[in-house]
Amino acid sequence: MSATVKTQQGKVQGRLCDGVHVFKGITYAAAPFGVNRLRPPQPVAHWSGLRDALTYGPKCPQLPYPPPWDVLLPELVGTGEDCLTLNVWSSSLGSAKQPVMVWIPGGAFEKGTAAMAAYDGRQFARDGIVCVTMNYRVGAEGFLSLDDGIANLGLLDQVAALEWVQQNIAAFGGDPGNVTIFGESAGGMSVGMLLSMPRAKGLFRRAIAQSGGAHQVISAETALRVGRRVAETLGVAATREAIAAVPVERLFKAQVVLKTELATHPDMERWGREMVVSQMLWQPVVDGTVIPAQPIDLIAGGASADIDLMVGSTTDEWRFFLVPGNAIEQITTEILAAAVVAYGLPVNATLAAYRAAHPDASPGDLLAAIQGDWYVRVPVLRLADAHAKIATTSSTHMYEFAWPSPMYNGRLGACHSLEVPFVFDTFSNATEPLLGSAPPQQLADIMHAAWVAFAATGNCGWPTYDSETRATMRFDTNSEVVRVSRSAIQMLWENSLASPMANPR
Repeated sequence: MSATVKTQQGKVQGRLCDGVHVFKGITYAAAPFGVNRLRPPQPVAHWSGLRDALTYGPKCPQLPYPPPWDVLLPELVGTGEDCLTLNVWSSSLGSAKQPVMVWIPGGAFEKGTAAMAAYDGRQFARDGIVCVTMNYRVGAEGFLSLDDGIANLGLLDQVAALEWVQQNIAAFGGDPGNVTIFGESAGGMSVGMLLSMPRAKGLFRRAIAQSGGAHQVISAETALRVGRRVAETLGVAATREAIAAVPVERLFKAQVVLKTELATHPDMERWGREMVVSQMLWQPVVDGTVIPAQPIDLIAGGASADIDLMVGSTTDEWRFFLVPGNAIEQITTEILAAAVVAYGLPVNATLAAYRAAHPDASPGDLLAAIQGDWYVRVPVLRLADAHAKIATTSSTHMYEFAWPSPMYNGRLGACHSLEVPFVFDTFSNATEPLLGSAPPQQLADIMHAAWVAFAATGNCGWPTYDSETRATMRFDTNSEVVRVSRSAIQMLWENSLASPMANPR
């Protein structure tokens, strides 16, 4: 059965299936090509008549995941030009005023699409939530920075999608005054950015950062180095017009060249320390406008004091990146020690602390733990601490996802992104490479209900977090609230110049 909604841009036709109204591929900003390429998102032209909203829109230009991650993270669409689209699931159209949840996909800011089976929002709609998922520009298309005052296009796309929600979600049964943003990995990091951004003020009431903090930014100087190197590789002037005239496939090839150069020749002078340490070419930029200063500092200063926040991570984040390709078996003691130095940690004390925490670990196991802390766990703790201190009119909640995947002979552990189908309750949609054949439905029931409750009320069902008690819900076969003490490992990170706990830039 079809369903029709009138948005401020025109009418869209979705479908009603099993009590849920589904609208896919709704354009929230003009196609970012032609005169709009490498420019801030532009409004959609109004249309007459009825537009179909029956299938996902194409993902924004990006290279596919390499094996075996292409199997672990299967996508449902290819790339295309009219890619700034979003999808809506709702059980009741019109004046229902239901809580709204807006999902920001991950992908290291170089990949990502809302068109993944695990991101299906029908279970949220079943439980009284209007669920929205969005695409945004990634890679050079979304985060190329030149000396022209334009930066962070991917984040501006996210803001444009949230503005669309404010303008239109009431017609889909949602309450624009009760919007929760949530995302995982680069999506969780995007949540951290949006918490600090003046442009995002007033666009949401609550936020959930899954495996992402408010730390993954680079300086304008470092971003400019990357932009100039892109132009040099392409053989064109370092201007937005010249690079925008380059075909997408050619720009892809330039990005591959740069990524290979960064990995094989991590020259501090060429790339800057923050780029060498993170190994992420495309990141949000502290440009002074979209991101006025370090996001974590802005949050600590009160930028999100009125926003309810839930933040958390998985127990074994970085095993997702090291186990499937078997890189974890190639890590030597020398490689491990070099990584510790790169992160600005004292080698002997760090290895002693991690070996005490993981007594039977191989060098690869220890590297996975250290990298998971640098990229995710430590920034998550810092975000929770910063927000809890200023949240006088809002709440802060912390969680840890600890259920270990049975795949790869159990070597994945509770790895990065494993919690997503539990949050969405999409076992029937998600493929099995990460979950195995019998993931615990009871855990999905508990987690999904907690996300729904938080979006509705700001209370997810366990005590709030503060820097003293550090109450954390640990999700596992038997879930429980634990009190996380300040460990020797965390104290090492707090004293590291390269640490996301510090202010290295």
